[in-house]
Amino acid sequence: MGTPDFAVPGLQALINDPRFKIAAVITQADKPVGRQQELLPTPVKKVALENNLEVWQPKRLKNIADKIRAAAPDFIVVIAYGQILSEEVLVIPKIACVNVHASLLPKYRGAACLQAPILNGDPETGVTVMLMDKGLDTGNILRQERIELTDSETLATLHDKLSTLGAKILGDTLIDYAAGKIKPQLQNNEIASYITTIKKEDGRIDWLKPAEVIERQNRAFNPWPGTFSLLNGKLIKIIKAKVTPNNDKNLISGQIFMTEDGLAVRCGQNALLILELQLEGKKATDFKSFLAGHKEIIGQKFE
Repeated sequence: MGTPDFAVPGLQALINDPRFKIAAVITQADKPVGRQQELLPTPVKKVALENNLEVWQPKRLKNIADKIRAAAPDFIVVIAYGQILSEEVLVIPKIACVNVHASLLPKYRGAACLQAPILNGDPETGVTVMLMDKGLDTGNILRQERIELTDSETLATLHDKLSTLGAKILGDTLIDYAAGKIKPQLQNNEIASYITTIKKEDGRIDWLKPAEVIERQNRAFNPWPGTFSLLNGKLIKIIKAKVTPNNDKNLISGQIFMTEDGLAVRCGQNALLILELQLEGKKATDFKSFLAGHKEIIGQKFE
């Protein structure tokens, strides 16, 4: 069970592993995309069909509970599927329902587990393969793998690293658990936190915050929803930026100014050096090209 690009490496790993036979692939419904609202298959469905696998796309899992039961699976493997599994489905497999979660549980439970460690400046993150229960990401842990977070990590780069890492450990984890070689570990609920779904408005920059916090927000929300601010009523996306020291008391938070290194914005602490930005309705560009047509923004303040 999976839907987006994040789930594709895990599916591909199971397809390529001779120890497994995939009875069916369950994914979300095709969605209309673009101006023409063309119905496109989910990334998982596309790979499944390319490999001649049976694909089910129920609106609700309970609608196909009998079909799942008839398939008599040893495991149900869930990677970013997009629906909560009811107890009726959780009890179907002979061995277990297993989830690949993109964080080191129990620290970040919920939807935005990829963004959270970047936003919070954590030194590391990783993937957790866990048994599923009725709670949200509360099941016992089978295996975890950790990676260090770099200062340049974005949502896009971390997404690819963790989807690949989860796929790498998935097959052996299933086999080892089935053979009784893994003792599931209880999660410590006292150190758990729930991360809610990211909304577009979460990308709006609060220039009263320290530059270090805004820079992490910029990376955590790249590519979506992006970080943005308003200038003269027009939305400007900050595509790429870095922190630069500045505590000039003559500048106010959100004010745009020039430094020796280029275009910058004063923050609650220090400033953000803008390397790449995008005016609403235009293509993204470097700050020099942007300034060539918008010199009037120097000294102005983001709303």
